[in-house]
Amino acid sequence: MERPNAWKAYDDAALAELEELCQDYRAFISQNKTERECVTSSVKLAEAAGYVSLDAARAQGRELKAGDKVYATCHNKTLMLVNLGTAPLEDGLNILGAHIDSPRLDLKQNPLYEAGDMAYLDTHYYGGVKAYHWVATPLAIHGVVCKKDGTTVEVAVGEDADDPVFCISDLLIHLAADQMKKPAAEAVDHENLDVIVGGRPVVIDEQKEDDPKEPVKRYLLGILEEKYGFDEEDFLSAEIEVVPAGPAREMGFDRSMILGYGQDDRVCAYTSLAAQLAVPEVERTAVTLLVDKEEIGSVGASGMTSRFFENTMAEVLALAGLESPLALRRCLANSRMLSSDVSAGFDQLYADRFEKKNAAIMGHGLCFNKYTGSRGKSGSNDADAEYVALVRDIMDEAGVAFQTCELGRIGAGGGGTIAFILAEYGMDVIDSGVAVLSMHSLWEVTNKADVYEAYKGYQAFIKRA
Repeated sequence: MERPNAWKAYDDAALAELEELCQDYRAFISQNKTERECVTSSVKLAEAAGYVSLDAARAQGRELKAGDKVYATCHNKTLMLVNLGTAPLEDGLNILGAHIDSPRLDLKQNPLYEAGDMAYLDTHYYGGVKAYHWVATPLAIHGVVCKKDGTTVEVAVGEDADDPVFCISDLLIHLAADQMKKPAAEAVDHENLDVIVGGRPVVIDEQKEDDPKEPVKRYLLGILEEKYGFDEEDFLSAEIEVVPAGPAREMGFDRSMILGYGQDDRVCAYTSLAAQLAVPEVERTAVTLLVDKEEIGSVGASGMTSRFFENTMAEVLALAGLESPLALRRCLANSRMLSSDVSAGFDQLYADRFEKKNAAIMGHGLCFNKYTGSRGKSGSNDADAEYVALVRDIMDEAGVAFQTCELGRIGAGGGGTIAFILAEYGMDVIDSGVAVLSMHSLWEVTNKADVYEAYKGYQAFIKRA
């Protein structure tokens, strides 16, 4: 039952393909650290591969047929790609679904303040984070500021070599006696994750004006007005995220791994996207979903629990001549899905948190989690045996290295994905993805072989499921 290390089977051609894929993947996650950035870049890649906007197709009254490729977005944070196949749509879809949001710090709506002659931005953490990870490390700021006049200002500071970076201070060890006695969850208060963004006061001619109130904050606001054209009140309608600064890097003397931010779940999102774009013609209609809000329960208009997926498929069916509500229900019920999300890679340093024979081993290929959840599989989609057998056959026929796994030892914790949401339609769903070390930390680790096998496995699924 042990699965071999995937690296052992590669010839020179496979190694070259692996390195090219992983180079593109590293560039993608380095350049796209927010869900909006991921959607924008993915749309560009899709359009280059021949996909057209579904809204444009509908406005033109275009009839969709086999071979047509369309995309739709939701609030610039969720993306859906559809490659129409030759089989009837009522026979179902082959769906790859991943999420593109990642744990981070979001600016509060009233974030800017001055204290101790320094300017700070107040944050609210998003998703499951360990607060102590975020102190004393270089940070970047990404996002958008939407102004009342309808214009949107994009902000991305901290990634280029010439950019400044930002930081959250930590308590010096010399004064940390009490802090060091606290549990890890309490060592850094989440309310203290405020980002230092300035330390220089504005200087006023003393003969003309008294020292201004909050001079450091005032100086910073002058920079924001000059460089970006927005004022303090515009923070009210901004979505600005604080993320680790810097690009994803190759890891290890052998360069076999990737160290980067947001690999949960952009490693599955990118390989799903790449697989969808690499298969120009399909029998069953292929769909790739890149969704937002998974890290906070898949809620909201851009989360998987919204009606975006269902409504978009209704539009596709209508343009294909199937406007019956029953046709949509049949299409969804007959579909098959890989819920593409990462799994916890076995870590020898924390071996007691895993049950090794059912753990995801780094470098051993695409992971399949029959179920996730916690305790007695609570909150999980549990794929049936018939579907697991089909998926096994697809992967073996395509020569994809894969393994089965659980998130961790029973009772050690748990987690969930978007799988159960799609399963509500009655379709077959199983969780699949790439093993990750240090999940939800600032810098997560994946193995290049697993990234490559995920790409191969997602292609095989699109072609044959």
